[in-house]
Amino acid sequence: MTLIDAIILAVIEGLTEFLPVSSTGHMILASSFMGIASDPFVKLFTIAIQLGAILSVVVLYFKRFFKTIGFYVKLLVAFIPAAIFGLLLSKKIDQMLESPMTVAISLVAGGVILLFVDKWFNQPTIHEEEEISYLTALKIGFFQCLAMIPGTSRSGASIVGGMSMKLSRKVAAEFSFFLAVPTMFAATGKKLFDFYKEGNTISHDQIQLLVIANVIAFIVALLAIKSFIGYLNKHGFKVFGWYRIIAGLIIIVLIYSGHNLQII
Repeated sequence: MTLIDAIILAVIEGLTEFLPVSSTGHMILASSFMGIASDPFVKLFTIAIQLGAILSVVVLYFKRFFKTIGFYVKLLVAFIPAAIFGLLLSKKIDQMLESPMTVAISLVAGGVILLFVDKWFNQPTIHEEEEISYLTALKIGFFQCLAMIPGTSRSGASIVGGMSMKLSRKVAAEFSFFLAVPTMFAATGKKLFDFYKEGNTISHDQIQLLVIANVIAFIVALLAIKSFIGYLNKHGFKVFGWYRIIAGLIIIVLIYSGHNLQII
């Protein structure tokens, strides 16, 4: 992996991690076009650069993270399903990651859902994070588990889950951002553990790539989150739905045209 590769992937991570468009699907297209070989460090890299995106949430919503203990309890409750299913289904998830077609179908299916989600859930009753109950948080956590299917989108699944629980679009999106913090920390920690457990090491140059990529992902994610919330309040999810459908169809066309797509 070159420095240019790392920068491009970091920009993609920052742009797509918190949008309901699936960062995995975009990683497939980018890695395929750039010809990035899949190896243990590259797989670690794509997970570890999420830390930069995590920090953007903490910075943007700094006061929220020092408000009440109940806030952390809700995040913990919502995180539990992903922690349990992630451990139980880790091998199955790895198998699905070998299937670009799974990602393509998930992108298209999720896109169709986003075309109609604003009409389905257009009468929210929860307009503040404090109004979210622990049971509602748990249910949103189960929706987040759908993102274990590559191409589904963690943010998309949890936002739609929140809206189905009567959260407003803004509150559902923000709670999805908050939930990303423990989820991404756990995913990065597990990936690091597995990386070293398999006997791999990180060179000085690779550490530099990780640092640079995390800084870029942090900056881009800051802009993406602020822009997304503003756009979402005015226009809803339809544009993201069409975008996902187009991206999924592109992957399907590439597969049937003989391109060797790989998920890094």
